[in-house]
Amino acid sequence: MGRIPAAFIAITLVIFVMLAGCVIKPGVFPGSEGENITSLIPAEVREYEGERLSSIADFRENSISGPQYLNRSAYLLEINGLVSRPLSLTYDQVISEYPAYQKKVTLFCVEGWEVTILWEGVRVGDLLDDAGVNPAANTVIFYAADGYSTSLPLEYIRDRDILLAHSMNGVILPAERGFPFQLVAEDRWGYKWIKWVTRIEVSDDPAYRGYWEQRGFSRTGEIKRGFFA
Repeated sequence: MGRIPAAFIAITLVIFVMLAGCVIKPGVFPGSEGENITSLIPAEVREYEGERLSSIADFRENSISGPQYLNRSAYLLEINGLVSRPLSLTYDQVISEYPAYQKKVTLFCVEGWEVTILWEGVRVGDLLDDAGVNPAANTVIFYAADGYSTSLPLEYIRDRDILLAHSMNGVILPAERGFPFQLVAEDRWGYKWIKWVTRIEVSDDPAYRGYWEQRGFSRTGEIKRGFFA
């Protein structure tokens, strides 16, 4: 029998090594362990009813303690105060048990910048209805995970169908933008748009002053009246 060509031996060894690799690590293909994979970022809506929307990236970070990172599975939204049925709702309960609404609303910051976003969320009024608001109530106080707070009139909350947003431009709120919930306080300065909301208190104290209101900002926060008290 003649000698086996060296080239044939080399090709056979290469095939053997390749097969061995498949046996040792079955199901491994290019990219299956992270090679050439890029994490997908949800695509945000950038136009609504013919109008160009701002981007999630257009916001400036100006919170009092930096972004808060809340655990979705451990999160609870407390609704208490002058109510007959205090509520303690998980994130999924808020999302699944209450109707969702969309609004295109512009946030005006006292620093001079603004963003127009398509917000989606639940009506604060629906949450309050489930809690059973006391007839003596006239104010709604919102508290955040970072210790921030602000308040708005109950009448304003109901008349304007104010949203507690969970999404912006079709994307779930990033932590930097207020996950799990941010208040959409339309026609109010940005400091009324509280992020990382953890508690809603129904009150009869219209003089309540939150974080910035205690530091000289207007209690009402109405854009047409300026932001200083």
